[in-house]
Amino acid sequence: MFESLKGKGFEIEFVSHAEGILEIDFPDAVTELEASLTEVDIAITEIIGSGGGEAKGTQRLRRSLAAKHWLKVNFEIKKTINGIERESISHEVDHVRTFERRSADCDGN
Repeated sequence: MFESLKGKGFEIEFVSHAEGILEIDFPDAVTELEASLTEVDIAITEIIGSGGGEAKGTQRLRRSLAAKHWLKVNFEIKKTINGIERESISHEVDHVRTFERRSADCDGN
């Protein structure tokens, strides 16, 4: 998995069961991520250039993922005790996409 990225020098590390989950349940996500990351090329001048906004390489990756429907999403987690909201936190994630699980044995049946 991700062999073309490894061939381009990417270092890939999986934590816990992420590799199995991606490989078995979400192969379409792997294909889309690998395609977008393989297309990305960041010139050294962009790396050493001055800041001030989103870098060109970041823009290209964002556009590539957005074209595959990986969009920015805000997640909100609320704690409610006896019907009264006690705590709420939110987190913005830049690239999120929903996929159907491929595994036929999703709930142990």
